Amino acid sequence: MQKFIRKQPHWALAFTAIMAVSLYWLVWAADRYVSRTTVVLESPQIAAPEFSFSNLLKGAGGHSDLLLLREHLLSTDMLSKVQREIPFREHYSQNGDLFTRLRDASAPIEELHKYFKKRVSVELDEYAGVLNITVEAFAPEFAQQLSQLLLKSGETHMNAMGQRLAEEQVRFLEGQVARLEERLGSTRATLLAYQNEHGLISPIHTVESLNQVVGTLEGELARMQARYSAAQSYQSTRSAELVKIKSEINALQKQIAKEQNRLAQETGNALNRISADYQTLEMKAQFAQQTYSSALAALESTRIEAARKLKQVSVLQSPLLPEYATKPDRLYNASVFAIITLFLAFIANMMVLIVRDHRD
Repeated sequence: MQKFIRKQPHWALAFTAIMAVSLYWLVWAADRYVSRTTVVLESPQIAAPEFSFSNLLKGAGGHSDLLLLREHLLSTDMLSKVQREIPFREHYSQNGDLFTRLRDASAPIEELHKYFKKRVSVELDEYAGVLNITVEAFAPEFAQQLSQLLLKSGETHMNAMGQRLAEEQVRFLEGQVARLEERLGSTRATLLAYQNEHGLISPIHTVESLNQVVGTLEGELARMQARYSAAQSYQSTRSAELVKIKSEINALQKQIAKEQNRLAQETGNALNRISADYQTLEMKAQFAQQTYSSALAALESTRIEAARKLKQVSVLQSPLLPEYATKPDRLYNASVFAIITLFLAFIANMMVLIVRDHRD
């Protein structure tokens, strides 16, 4: 045996390593129980989604919420919550073998988090669109308990995050609607006060009516002037008929001047100025009403969209209570290590033979 070791040290080292590692995997390695959970995120369908190419692309790769859930389950915040709920440090530091247990029960959070990620695995199945949660522990009950805690905390976190975002959006729009409602009431009150001040419901219609009156009076004036010119050709200007026509013409001219003065003048409450001011106030009121209606529609749409975005964690496979240890894969690990070691020893042996041939 000693002669073999001196001549073939690499084979001796390989067999020793295989024996030691096989002893560890087959005898010494502690049993680990695995609890598996499969979940999916669902949202209520408030309205039927429209079919489009962009929606098709989103459906094919829209796993962002599942990735957010995965990151939360593997975060230090989750580890801190686990420590508050169950004796995580005690279980993993007091059980297991030298290579699998938590060596330092008072390890800092950074080192503990690295160990946590070795015992908790969260993988996304992109094809099925589900999240597979795997928990390894040294007792089946603890593995199931930790898996249930992760599931419950993940669901609470996703619902709280979605609800908080929805509430912030709705609260912002409600504030905008209240502000626009106040603005609408103010513009309407200003418009009513202006109408009451000038005693006109619609100055624009009043201006149109006066324009029609002035037009009628001007037509009548033109007719009377033509009649006066015609009568003047065969009657004296002092005749009773011409005097009467002349007085009617003067009356018409005074009435037209009066009506025109009501419509437009440099100072005072001319109807054109009142109408212009009224149009400005009316446009402000209409704009405020349109803005308020748009805000109400946006608020209702946001409420529906916020409700649709709320996520619910649906469990496809509840946390399993393992009946026997499935980790480690003793025979598989020992076999793989033996094959790799023999392969390396064979390479080393070939190199030794090549070196000896060159020496000879």
